[in-house]
Amino acid sequence: QVQLEETGGGLVQPGGSMRLSCAASGRPYSRYTLGWFRQAPGKEREFVAATFRTGSSTYYSDSVKGRFTISRDNAKNTVYLQMNSLKPEDTAVYYCAADLNLILSDLGRHAAYDYWGQGTRVTVSS
Repeated sequence: QVQLEETGGGLVQPGGSMRLSCAASGRPYSRYTLGWFRQAPGKEREFVAATFRTGSSTYYSDSVKGRFTISRDNAKNTVYLQMNSLKPEDTAVYYCAADLNLILSDLGRHAAYDYWGQGTRVTVSS
């Protein structure tokens, strides 16, 4: 198993930036595909971004493409989500997720991931 813990959430003004981190412990971290999802009040959990083992390939939802960047540091067992040009509609609880055996078509499906963090709340408001 792998345990995940997100940090870095909080309150930010529209147009601002924030970086989320997700630290992992447990099995060799570098073997896992990693993703970020978010869930706004009253809405379903939605895909934000994901990266395969090496971090060389990254994938984003259309709503965050060009504003958010996912990256991973396998030496530090950490995945990051850099969020720029934040909008009020980005307000949500953000979760990191991990799984060993995903293919490209699985990346956007939250049910495909076996391991989840507890989430960190991001509020974009003036």
